[in-house]
Amino acid sequence: MFNKQRKKMTEKQEEIQDKEVIKDEKDTKSKKKTKASKKDKLTDRIEELEQELSESKDKFLRLFAEFDNFKKRTAKERIDFRATAGMDALQAFLPVMDDFDRAKKVAENEDNNEEFSEGVKLVYQKLKSVLTSKGIKVMESTGETFDPELHEAITEIPAPTKDMKGKIIDTIEQGYYLNDKIIRYARVVVGN
Repeated sequence: MFNKQRKKMTEKQEEIQDKEVIKDEKDTKSKKKTKASKKDKLTDRIEELEQELSESKDKFLRLFAEFDNFKKRTAKERIDFRATAGMDALQAFLPVMDDFDRAKKVAENEDNNEEFSEGVKLVYQKLKSVLTSKGIKVMESTGETFDPELHEAITEIPAPTKDMKGKIIDTIEQGYYLNDKIIRYARVVVGN
């Protein structure tokens, strides 16, 4: 009897073990399916990310090329601007040059001293008006107090009067402003 009970117990244990094995197999299959499902999801996500990365790289390369083209274009425009920036001012001086050519021809004829003098005055006035139209103003210096920010002292001489001490006696070269910015300092003689 003891053997019978033992046999029944063994059979029940085997049955329980079989059920557990079957359950384990089902769990394993379920886990495998879950793992496979997770793996598929991860694979899909990786593919999505790779696609996004590829698109981002493409956008980056396009923007980089566009920026490079922009830099080249602006550099070329800057060079072109520098080459032609003074063209307007230079073209304004051409009629003045023509007038100097005519004055030179008159000067070669010695009989026309008065005409030559008048011609030079006209050319001077024309040149002055062209410079003024371009924003150039003459710096008035003679009789003014010496200012190292505006003037360059060439020499000092004894002042003819006491009130001329430290003031500009003579202007060797005029100073000029371009729209209130100094483009050439006046070269002057100062009284001491």
